[in-house]
Amino acid sequence: MAYSKEEILNKVEEITNRLDQLEEVERYKALEARLNENQKVKDLIEEIKKLQKQAVNLQAYGKVNAVKEIDQKIDAIQAEIDAIPIVDEFKSTQVVVNDLLQTLISNIDVKVNEKFRAIE
Repeated sequence: MAYSKEEILNKVEEITNRLDQLEEVERYKALEARLNENQKVKDLIEEIKKLQKQAVNLQAYGKVNAVKEIDQKIDAIQAEIDAIPIVDEFKSTQVVVNDLLQTLISNIDVKVNEKFRAIE
């Protein structure tokens, strides 16, 4: 049975909607929203961005030691971010959702290849 492009896109939309309703995906989205509202995390990320810009400028001028110092500051701020409980929870949920998506992609790949082999 041949499917039209529109039928395939409709199925993709259906799968996407079902994925959005999964508990893991809903949890991920909720945590992401909470993270985006967390001022401390926003401030720390902004500080990292400023330091990264400084590092790029210093690197352009060959200031190797200054770049190392900035990299250490960035690592310390990143560790501070990682120590925030919601960040850890978000990262764990992100791994679960990514694994779920990778499994889905793999299954689609297998099924499509099976269909192509059957046609040959």
